[in-house]
Amino acid sequence: MKNWLFLAIAIVAETIATSALKASDGFSRLWPSVAVVVGYGVAFYCLSLTLRSIPVGIAYAVWSGVGIMLISLVGWLVYGQKLDAPALVGMGLIVAGVVVMNVFSKSAAH
Repeated sequence: MKNWLFLAIAIVAETIATSALKASDGFSRLWPSVAVVVGYGVAFYCLSLTLRSIPVGIAYAVWSGVGIMLISLVGWLVYGQKLDAPALVGMGLIVAGVVVMNVFSKSAAH
């Protein structure tokens, strides 16, 4: 269970870092740039801890799927980016794929 917590922390840290990357304006703004470096550092460190027991393919699928959903939500809420129906359907399919892998695949067994 601890490894899933590390994965959740990695996903949140990566989402914060990616959001800050937009705000850094090409690394020309100090504090958003610092948030990028720290956020990605925390994200990859926690991901490395996750990979001790969760298969890399499963961890990366969850990382990608949840990360896409979170960064899209941040883009919509913070940056006013629009999400049309095809984008929402595509993200739903990604989430469905992650659920199928984790619920039905023997590859997800740990």
